[in-house]
Amino acid sequence: MNVIARPPVKGRGDGEGSVQVRMEQSIKIGTAKVFAVYGKGGIGKSTTSSNLSVAFSKLGKRVIQIGCDPKHDSTFTLTKSLIPTVIDVLATVDFHAEELRPEDFVFTGYNGVMCVEAGGPPAGTGCGGYVVGQTVKLLKEHHLLDDTDVVIFDVLGDVVCGGFAAPLQHADRAVIVTANDFDSIFAMNRIVAAIQAKAKNYDVRLGGVIANRSAATDQIDKFNAAIGMDLLAHFPDLDVIRRSRLKKSTLFEMEHSPELEAVQNSYLKLAATLWAGTPDRSPAPLRDRDIFDLLGYD
Repeated sequence: MNVIARPPVKGRGDGEGSVQVRMEQSIKIGTAKVFAVYGKGGIGKSTTSSNLSVAFSKLGKRVIQIGCDPKHDSTFTLTKSLIPTVIDVLATVDFHAEELRPEDFVFTGYNGVMCVEAGGPPAGTGCGGYVVGQTVKLLKEHHLLDDTDVVIFDVLGDVVCGGFAAPLQHADRAVIVTANDFDSIFAMNRIVAAIQAKAKNYDVRLGGVIANRSAATDQIDKFNAAIGMDLLAHFPDLDVIRRSRLKKSTLFEMEHSPELEAVQNSYLKLAATLWAGTPDRSPAPLRDRDIFDLLGYD
């Protein structure tokens, strides 16, 4: 990854055991509003990201969605296929990036959303942060970010290392997708900690929480109240959402129904809220034991 070391900022340490780096200015994304979507694995981040991308496009914004998962299925419902990853296409030219054309790694999805799958290094080797850096560098070199209004990073699972946190170096706001259960909220707490660590040296701030696949939000609300976080949207566990994935479709392409229209409107409202700007929150993550106590686990 193209990074240069940054000396620690006095009074703003990165946390015990943490090593922060500053991204080269040459690969800063630019004027687009950048959102990084995080959450526990399997929580519906890709479904959320794809429908949010379409919602932004419906508001007239030019959108790029970047999948950051070796499964490279973030943009599946947008493109109706598993598109090749940046790492895959770089490998075909022996990592001589200058030989690539934009159409080799950028694909147009539903309603004009531009889709990129960063991919990942071979299992057990490399770093996801390198992959993110190479992806953004390619987009910059081909001027694909010049006229973009919104960039959405859809990021792999929980934050366990700096590589998975790399999109936070580019993002204006990080958004957490969670279900109303202990495991999802435990992962959310770790993500909050990662965002706060990156916020010491970068402009990223926490945008809020999206409740997904949950009939209720009582546990999420309890956690949010404890640390000072906002619930941005709530998407129940609806069959229409499950069927959209099976049909390789975004929710905006499904056959009309009152239930579907309500979900579409929720996504449009969410996009409008994020575009307008969310409050600058600085929640303090809880200790592991405190989460167990808060949510009633012994």
